[in-house]
Amino acid sequence: MARLTIKSRAVTKPSPDFLSRDYWNGTIKMSLSKFFILCVLHDKPMHGYDVARAVERTTNGCCSPTEGTIYPVLREFEEGGYVTAEAEVVSGRERKVYTITDKGRAAFKVAVEAWMDVTSCLIASEKVACGEAGSCCP
Repeated sequence: MARLTIKSRAVTKPSPDFLSRDYWNGTIKMSLSKFFILCVLHDKPMHGYDVARAVERTTNGCCSPTEGTIYPVLREFEEGGYVTAEAEVVSGRERKVYTITDKGRAAFKVAVEAWMDVTSCLIASEKVACGEAGSCCP
């Protein structure tokens, strides 16, 4: 019986450019999008498009979620019970209005606490990066 040998070649993924500000901005934006979606829904119920624009306004353009990112996050929040969605017809089009739930408000509170911890570490890290004595996280 003949033996078949298959050689697999690993597909190498290009290494991210950690010196690139774009890399870090993208990483930060992805992480903050969920936080700011809960933040703007904390104010009032909104359509998905309005959520995206409110996040962009709230962050002065730092986070600008696209349809490709916002709707999967809203679906994830809805499936987890963090938001509810109610269909509404506007100009003949059905749209979902998203409303934060008590569970979503609790999650937002936990997120604020977690981000505040990280913020103090970032402030300390800036001092280290500028050559001041100390460590990144107090």
